[in-house]
Amino acid sequence: MSAWPIVRLSDVTTLSSGGTPSKANAAFWAGDIPWVSPKDMKTACVVDAEDKITRAAVDESAARVVGTSSVLAVVRSGILAHTFPVATIAREVAFNQDIKAITPKNGSLLPAYLYWMLKGQEARILSIGVKKGATVHSLSNGFLEALAFPLPPLEEQRRIVGLLDRAAEVRRRADAARAKARTIIPALFLEMFGDPATNPKGWSRQRLGEVIDGIVGGKNIEAGKGSSPYRILKVSAVTSGYFRPDEAKPAPDQYQPMPEHHIRAGDFLFSRANTSALVGAVAIVEGDASSLLLPDKIWRIEWRREVVEPRFMYSTLRSSEVRRVFAQVASGTSDSMKNISQGKLRSIEVPIPPLSLQIDFAQQAECIEATARALNAAVTKADAMAAALSAEVFG
Repeated sequence: MSAWPIVRLSDVTTLSSGGTPSKANAAFWAGDIPWVSPKDMKTACVVDAEDKITRAAVDESAARVVGTSSVLAVVRSGILAHTFPVATIAREVAFNQDIKAITPKNGSLLPAYLYWMLKGQEARILSIGVKKGATVHSLSNGFLEALAFPLPPLEEQRRIVGLLDRAAEVRRRADAARAKARTIIPALFLEMFGDPATNPKGWSRQRLGEVIDGIVGGKNIEAGKGSSPYRILKVSAVTSGYFRPDEAKPAPDQYQPMPEHHIRAGDFLFSRANTSALVGAVAIVEGDASSLLLPDKIWRIEWRREVVEPRFMYSTLRSSEVRRVFAQVASGTSDSMKNISQGKLRSIEVPIPPLSLQIDFAQQAECIEATARALNAAVTKADAMAAALSAEVFG
């Protein structure tokens, strides 16, 4: 790799700015040419755009059209505060002034390699290339043109692109599997038990307090400087409905937590304080999380296992009917922070079917989720490979 020449982006590409046709001319906006703006740059490959323009709009404005050999990059947008959107394009498109089209020249640079190079340098670009404004940020003039990177032979570019594309495909499949599980499991729940709002199968109803064995709350403490081996969960660790161990802050230096505040594999976590839309969010802990601690806004709920199966209760508490009840009973003067007391939580009634049926549901749900977890492991491996390759090639 040390023998590869280091080139500037302007040496091997042409960088083009876009423009916006007059909005006063409605005829300009009745065409079939996708007109890409930052809001359309949410995927690795742009296939279409929300707005479309005519050929006349291109001819009579600063807008220009590029083909599939180009790569688009957002150069002016508030999103540059944390992300540098880059995308290849699947068809001929026009684009606005907040985007630059980067087109390889001289046949020495593959568009796909250009895309991965720009993604590989995202952290550096955001760190030193962004000029921050009050609300809108932009890349400094000439920064992209002067961006330096190694340019291997075309065959090596193809090899690197192939490896990075495969890692991205693993991530795509894992995301699809997770999305499918999130659709299938609620449908399975409704098929087996019916909607808790109408209880069409006539299950006996019980207060949650009758099936809860215990509730453990955490402690409200300030974040430390990062030397502690422990991290305190944030409320965002459970708000998606899936446990996110990365959503945590460092515990105070030298802090010694109480044993019951340690997060354990299999814990059933409940967000007692959150926004009006998210209060009562639940998640089940997967894997070793012993270095994580309960905060005061998240409870660990321990269920009476001879009456209810935790995976069944997880789906019950995520149902639209129970979510609606949570929002009703939560107290607080602002929608930005609502709180559910233990008393109100325990008073909520839900249908409780036979334990054997709950266990059957939990086993089927576990089989569905196992595929997604296996893909998650593959994603971790693929991401590590991609990160190492990007660091090695792009620095």
